[in-house]
Amino acid sequence: MGFADELSRRDWLKTSATLAMSGVLMKTSVADAEQTRPKPKSVAAVLTTYAKGLHADVLIGKILEGWKQDGGVGPALTLASMYVDQFMDRDLARTMSKKYNVPLFDTIEKAITVGSDKIPVDGVISIGEHGTYPYNSKEQHLYPRRRFFEEITDTFRKYNRVVPVFNDKHLGPEWQDAKWMYDRAKEMKVPFMAGSSLAVTFRTPEITVPMGSPIEAAVGIGFSGLDVYGAHALECFQTIVERRHKAETGVDWVQFRQGDAIWKAIDDGLVSKAVFDAALALIATEPDRVRQSDKAGLFLFQYRDGLLGSVFMLPGFATGSAVALKIKGQDSLQATRFEERHEPYYPHFAYLLKGIERMIHTGKPSYPVERTLLTSGILDRALTSRVQNQEKLTTPELAIQYQPVDYPHAPQPDLTRDPTTL
Repeated sequence: MGFADELSRRDWLKTSATLAMSGVLMKTSVADAEQTRPKPKSVAAVLTTYAKGLHADVLIGKILEGWKQDGGVGPALTLASMYVDQFMDRDLARTMSKKYNVPLFDTIEKAITVGSDKIPVDGVISIGEHGTYPYNSKEQHLYPRRRFFEEITDTFRKYNRVVPVFNDKHLGPEWQDAKWMYDRAKEMKVPFMAGSSLAVTFRTPEITVPMGSPIEAAVGIGFSGLDVYGAHALECFQTIVERRHKAETGVDWVQFRQGDAIWKAIDDGLVSKAVFDAALALIATEPDRVRQSDKAGLFLFQYRDGLLGSVFMLPGFATGSAVALKIKGQDSLQATRFEERHEPYYPHFAYLLKGIERMIHTGKPSYPVERTLLTSGILDRALTSRVQNQEKLTTPELAIQYQPVDYPHAPQPDLTRDPTTL
């Protein structure tokens, strides 16, 4: 069985040479890691900015310095080049470029060609997150994700070679740009992935939602800003509900609610209070006071198969992202929290990078980019509804169909296993 074949969870972990142990990615022995490592593939990085703790650091830094960014075992990837759009006062790009002999280029084309007359890299990682960029009237942070992708794919056309591309976080962020990026990738047959690290992060507690489950109700909860963390909350929600019977067919309408209209959805029975409470119990600081929040918002949307989607954004009261659901025929509810862990050096990003690594080696996305396209569209439409007096917007453009895959997320630690072996 080759690297391109479907991997079991055990094989997937062994290939990455990592193990989650008490919330920490533990290394296997160097000998075991070297036996399982495929020949490294090279990538070009296209970045808005690069500083300690930013997405460029916790993804690209793992290619340069290992999964834990401590000089240990890392992915079967090498960094061939970088393009950086903005250099911060605390810039790391120049330091890392010098330390690891990775050239910095002043255009995306030069980074992808590594200054040559061809495309010698095997993939591109585009991180359009962080940096000084404007906001629009909907409070969307206008990162240059479309511009990056346009210049990347223009380079593919010019040099007549296509390689896989990963786009960090949601597409767009405006819908027209998100859809343009998706259409360009389809037209040019670019293996394309995108999305949040939380889609593959640790889940506490672990829950079982088999593919094809008859999901009757689901509620998501997120925190922080509507755009910056709404993308994470929606993708966490979608990773669960996409596993329902007959898979994904898209969304008919989207509405944003705020103020009393949020809680009316629960009081009127539109959203299940029991399911909401199950999700809230995992992440609320003061669950009894949550209705007092003056910054809360609700993304409400109707899937084409009839399931109601509801994601509550509760800054100040929620401490993370969670999803709860009711499966037909099961008496009890299920709920899980999507963990953001900081040590050793944001390990959930290691599992995101593992999916990227797999795509670059196989030439096939590890999971469908349509999931991120759909959640990007829901978020954009919800933020549009917000500035249009909470109007319910019909969304024929979100009739997005795809078949999910049973891709693994970061595992909880097995305390019975020797952390130095697999």
